[in-house]
Amino acid sequence: MKPLLPALLLFFVAAAAVPLAQPSNKEVEVRASVDRTAVWVGDRVTYTIAVVCRSGVDILPDDLSRDKLHLDGLDTIAADSDRAVESDDAIRYRFRYVLSTYRVDLPSLKIAPLTVRYYVRRAGQRLEDTAPAGEVQVPGTTIAFRSVLADDPSTYALRDARPPAPRLRRFTMLPLVGGVLVLASIVPAAIFLIASAAGAARRRARRAPRRSREDRRSAVETLRTLDVSAPDGRRDAYARLNTLVREHVGTRAGIPASSMTSTEIASALASRPAAVPQESVVALLAACEEARYAPPEALPSEQSCRRAIDQAAELLGAHG
Repeated sequence: MKPLLPALLLFFVAAAAVPLAQPSNKEVEVRASVDRTAVWVGDRVTYTIAVVCRSGVDILPDDLSRDKLHLDGLDTIAADSDRAVESDDAIRYRFRYVLSTYRVDLPSLKIAPLTVRYYVRRAGQRLEDTAPAGEVQVPGTTIAFRSVLADDPSTYALRDARPPAPRLRRFTMLPLVGGVLVLASIVPAAIFLIASAAGAARRRARRAPRRSREDRRSAVETLRTLDVSAPDGRRDAYARLNTLVREHVGTRAGIPASSMTSTEIASALASRPAAVPQESVVALLAACEEARYAPPEALPSEQSCRRAIDQAAELLGAHG
């Protein structure tokens, strides 16, 4: 019996070193769906991929990032994902992509299939360092494109087939005379309106309230106390931030910033480089405009909102 002990010990060691068998595709379930099967130009469609990994199996979320999505005629507007671990150690993923189209030359819009690799999880080893145990296919789909135009262009009846009747000779000069009269009346009115608008803008800039350094610090501290974890809170914070930055720019640069777009403010600040830092102001105002008018799913994150408030605090404090 003693000579058999080393052999049995060697057998059990060898058996423990055999790698686990690769799981079948049943270990990973994939479902894909869209919330609508036909769209118009500019409509948004949500493409959702749900992945369920059984106990001991996982995937790399990077295989389902928005960069890996192959689209034909569609553009990705936004993307998000979430991960949850169930009581039976199963892992559930949900990937959500918001898509839209701005093309009119395609009869259908396509989402190509995706390949997702899955791995056997081992203690102390990262998935990136492990060879994939297999892969599953995420089914693609086709979305119909609808238009009010007929499919056959030959059926368009945009013009009458009859030729137009010739005009009398005495009427041929009327368009030229009418154009001259219109221009003669528009030019003085345009000059008057431009001068009036420029004067009103200067008066508004002079009457704009000036905040002291303490008032600006108090306003920034109020912004920092806002709850920006929810979309409505972030939108409110960006609206207040927009007003505060515009007031500061109007006071420092002497321009009616409250009634100007960010592009117009950038052009006005180009001739006043010492008033305020142009790049910081334009970047902050652009972020405010995006946050105020973007849909909830495209709003900047909470961290981005906090950074914008800190940037505004630095801008107002450095140029007080």
